[in-house]
Amino acid sequence: MDHSSPTLLPPAAAREFGFFVDGAWHGGRPLFERASPGHGVPVSLLAKCTAEDLNLAVAAARRAFEDRRWAGLSGAARGAVLLRAAEILRRRRDEIAYWEVLENGKPISQARGEIDHCIACFEVGAGAARLLHGDSYNSLGDGLFGMVLREPIGVVGLITPWNFPFLILCERVPFILASGCTMVVKPSEVTSATTLILAEVLAEAGLPDGVYNVVTGSGRTIGQALSEHPDVDMLSFTGSTAVGRSCVHAAADSNFKKLGLELGGKNPIIVFADSDLEDAADAAAFGISFNTGQCCVSSSRLIVERSIAAEFEAALAAKMAKIRVGDPLDPATQVGAITTTAQNEVILGYIARGQAEGARLLAGGGALDLGRGHYIAPTLFSGVTPQMAIARDEIFGPVLCSMPFDTVEQAVALANDTVYGLAASVWTKNIDKALTVTRRVRAGRFWVNCMMAGGPEMPLGGFKQSGWGREAGTYGVEEYTQVKSVHVELGKRTHWIG
Repeated sequence: MDHSSPTLLPPAAAREFGFFVDGAWHGGRPLFERASPGHGVPVSLLAKCTAEDLNLAVAAARRAFEDRRWAGLSGAARGAVLLRAAEILRRRRDEIAYWEVLENGKPISQARGEIDHCIACFEVGAGAARLLHGDSYNSLGDGLFGMVLREPIGVVGLITPWNFPFLILCERVPFILASGCTMVVKPSEVTSATTLILAEVLAEAGLPDGVYNVVTGSGRTIGQALSEHPDVDMLSFTGSTAVGRSCVHAAADSNFKKLGLELGGKNPIIVFADSDLEDAADAAAFGISFNTGQCCVSSSRLIVERSIAAEFEAALAAKMAKIRVGDPLDPATQVGAITTTAQNEVILGYIARGQAEGARLLAGGGALDLGRGHYIAPTLFSGVTPQMAIARDEIFGPVLCSMPFDTVEQAVALANDTVYGLAASVWTKNIDKALTVTRRVRAGRFWVNCMMAGGPEMPLGGFKQSGWGREAGTYGVEEYTQVKSVHVELGKRTHWIG
């Protein structure tokens, strides 16, 4: 199939995938059938792995770490593998994007852009592998020399979500590999295909057996067992805050493994009257509709200066009404399908709740019947108060609630009035206001007069209940290392016993 063709169709039959452990493909397990959320036809068959399969994967990762087949290589050698992987990804870009669309429901044009970002992640990871270093202390006197070493933490368990199956995977894997760690990956059971395809890519790139292992299955079985596993040194989890909390308990109850958590968000976009309102309206529409709002950094709370609130909401509603919702395999589509039936029901439930609580519907507000699949029109609520559920809960769908403010202090207070702190955006032409808001709003990622901008050079992560730790860039490599202090005595020891 030509995956770059403008007339893509779902496959005639579902593709069966095995699972990948110690450099080999395994099968013979019960299969889970995944139907395309945009087309309603079966597209993939994924193995329902067992706890025994997970144990084999962890054991393979442990052997690969302990015999130093990967950690013992130079940063240059590890970087070379990552660069070869980037080249293979570039060659297979359209194929991988196609599978992202089939299982997730996101538009094909978006998916292709995401794969470009993933290629960049491997290229940045390759450079980071060569630059990772420790430190030295020449200030301990003539008789003592100090060194600080960064060593890979060991076996990493990686649990990824269904909203960005490949992008989130690639914002972690090259940086974990750059550190010298080995890993066991558990993708979402509804979007496992591209995680398994990456196994093919890394094997072709020359990654040693056992360094990258993939075990598929449900979060309640395989995910829980991975988070509890006593031979996993660190767990990286991306998903809901509720499940992240269970990972904290599992880590504490097993081996106190280190955790990296990227969790929920209820992210503000703050619009001042002196901003470019046309640009801000377009960014707000994009920020809530990208990936059908199934995005942890979606700008789901519009905090707009009262003097222009009505004007801005009208312009924004007009923008949102023009968004092209449709078949995710159509290159013209901007918003695709909701990924799961359960999430579709959650989103529609919050829209109904917002209306029941008295919020005014200005755009969207319901499901779209396109003949097959689950689609929801990008939705805008006005007259929202901070106490409403649509203003407090992470809906994880294309639902934006608007709240007015009068002063900078009120804008900051509204922005911080959440248990989350993942991302935020501010729109103003006044540099004083821009920097004041940037410094006072508690969020791990911040955009000034832009939305979801940046690349893998910059760290990703949240404040408060949005998580722990940082991914990507040099911070993301260091996250998967331990720091060791080394003291070297020079000359003869001064004896304690006379």
